[in-house]
Amino acid sequence: MPTAEFVIVGCLARVFLDTLKIDFTLQIRTAVPQIAGGHMRRSRKIITTALGPALLLIAAFTIQPYAPQIDADATLIDGQNLYQPEKKRLIDGTLLVAVRTAMPNVTADMVHWWFSDFLQTTEHYKWWHPTDHVWMDWENKTPGEIYGASHLVHEYIGGEMGKLRIQFVPPQEFFGRDPNDADTFVLCARVGLLEEPVNVTRMCHVIRNTAGGAEMRSRFWLGHVAARDGNELVASPLNLIGNSWLSRQLLLNNALADDLFRHATEEMAFLATLLPPLYAAQTQ
Repeated sequence: MPTAEFVIVGCLARVFLDTLKIDFTLQIRTAVPQIAGGHMRRSRKIITTALGPALLLIAAFTIQPYAPQIDADATLIDGQNLYQPEKKRLIDGTLLVAVRTAMPNVTADMVHWWFSDFLQTTEHYKWWHPTDHVWMDWENKTPGEIYGASHLVHEYIGGEMGKLRIQFVPPQEFFGRDPNDADTFVLCARVGLLEEPVNVTRMCHVIRNTAGGAEMRSRFWLGHVAARDGNELVASPLNLIGNSWLSRQLLLNNALADDLFRHATEEMAFLATLLPPLYAAQTQ
């Protein structure tokens, strides 16, 4: 999940808006005396000439001709064939990372227990990935529950320290319904920057019981930018700029997808190995 790249988006939005404000203010200051002096046509030409490049810049960094390409229901729930791990750029400019983890001797309930009950300390978090995971805490966490909580983490993804806020949300936000059942645990989240009020990625894990354990299907959609205030999404020019096709092309590179694919593959493999003996020892 990108971090520094989307700090740039926030800076770009602020600089962009400040530039427009300064430019417009300067042109008005120039135009007003000329309007007062009877030079209306000349002042109109000055404003039009100055705003032309600004309007082109606005168009370039706000146009998004494609609908969001989030296919959670079709791939994570309805798909009956072998889930395909992959990394690719989607037509809307976002990056998709899909990971499949076989989890022998694990159940969907065990994974639910890991997130809702057991995972409480940085030590626990490091068990999940001994080299990449550095620190964790919770925000709005209720024991035994996971939806509505935010996991605050420091972790390495591809050699870069990411400081992230992972806000777990009810699956209805992604699926339009609740796909949880006796054999399925669904965990979806808005992933944002910890030190900036902006989300940058959406993700879902679906864990299903199988004959020999469980299968986890994970899907990350990188490049879904949303300003936030606490847990609430808010309207902001940042949303328009950050979700434009051009911004996504400039800020999301294939290395981000490669790094996340490796990290997610490794951490879920660690979890698959860790959970059976840990769950047995803690719940006896």
